[in-house]
This record gives sequence, structure tokens and C-alpha cells, in this order.
Amino acid sequence: MSNVKVLVFSGSIRKGSFNKQLAAVAAQSAGAEAEVTLLDLADFPMPIYDGDLEAAEGLPTNAKKLRRLFDEHDAFIIASPEYNGFFSPLLKNTLDWVSRSDADEPDLVPYKGKVAALLAASPGGLGGLRALPSLRQLLSGIGVLVIPDQLAIGGAMSVFDGEGQLKDDSWQPKIDGVVEALMKTASALKS
Repeated sequence: MSNVKVLVFSGSIRKGSFNKQLAAVAAQSAGAEAEVTLLDLADFPMPIYDGDLEAAEGLPTNAKKLRRLFDEHDAFIIASPEYNGFFSPLLKNTLDWVSRSDADEPDLVPYKGKVAALLAASPGGLGGLRALPSLRQLLSGIGVLVIPDQLAIGGAMSVFDGEGQLKDDSWQPKIDGVVEALMKTASALKS
């Protein structure tokens, strides 16, 4: 499975974000079996998607960079925060910009044939679970195969140490299980 390339990122750019910490743990887990890129969306600021802006100026430079990164990877691990029951506007904006055509490459190319695993972490009891169905629907609609395995971690303030590591080791096998399911699917699709 070592030839699988996995892009891991969080839908939050907040310092100390539980989902950024979850993404880091998932990246470590996937790194045992794949080539992993841990991405911080804070490094790729973009305007809110606007069709008029796109028509006048084309894709923003950071959208082009992200588009290339998405295109170069076989699989995605997305750690999504939950904002009022949905995934973050940042995550939606990122996915929208990456979906747009660039030069001679049609839209949605960076998503075609890709597989994704969804994770969430939240201080609340449901752990961000309410955001995952809408994210799953969006990704499926643009051509990404989202594996059934997913994980939502509630009470995240007692699970993570603030440095991207788990305080509560009981979550590691659950994270590893989702990552393993993703790796098996991505490897099978790539074969």
C-alpha cells in the first residue's frame, strides 16, 4: 500500500483546533502505510468563491496550488469541525475553488477516482457527527468515493493535549481503523 498518496487536512484553521489535532494524529497513522501530506488550509487563503471574480481573474493562485495537491493524491482524510450542524464555510469554500476548471483541465478532475475518510472532533457530546452527512453528500456529488467508516470524537478537550497528540489512547485504535479502511479502499482502486 506504500504507493498510495494521502492528503490530510482539517476544515478549521483555528490555533488549537481539535480537528487540526485529529488530522495530525490521522496523518501519523496513515504515514505507516502511505505517502502522506498534512495540509493546513491557513497556508492557502482564498476569497469566498465568486463566479464573477473567477470570470474576471481566473482561479486564485492558492486555488491552483490546492488543485494540484488534490490532483496528486489518491485519497483524502478530512477532519471536519461542526458549525451549527454543518461543516465549516472554510471547507466548503476550499472544495468549491478546487472543483473549478483550470486552463485546459475540466472542473472536478482533482476529485475523480479519489476516496475519502471523514473524521470530526468537538467538545460536544456528538463530536461533530451532525456535519459529516452533509460533507459526505457534497463529496459524493463531486465524484469522491467516501468510505462508510467514519469517526466523531465527542468531549475532545479531554482527548487531545493541544500539541496534536492524544491524551486518551483509547481513541487510537478507532482512528487507525478508519485509516486502515481508507488505505484498503484506496489501494484497491489504484490497482
